[in-house]
Amino acid sequence: MKIKEKDLENILQDLKQLANQMGAKVRFERGDFKGGYCIIREDKIIVINKLSTLQKKVLILSSALKELGIDEVYLTPKLREIIEELSESS
Repeated sequence: MKIKEKDLENILQDLKQLANQMGAKVRFERGDFKGGYCIIREDKIIVINKLSTLQKKVLILSSALKELGIDEVYLTPKLREIIEELSESS
């Protein structure tokens, strides 16, 4: 699936909203890391390198959400397809 650059920002916002609904905090930080999902003192946190490209941010967030478990959550078919496809390619 080819995602247009202009759509990536909207997808990123949708993924961040989904993460919040699932009880996970999304943080954009600087550092020498790629990012991903972790648990800190029972808090679900997804950390993403703020210097990453928009496409990489969407990829990391998709993979983290997949790891959190999206099977029981309602998603629009398009968003579910994006998460499934991107998390498989990472």
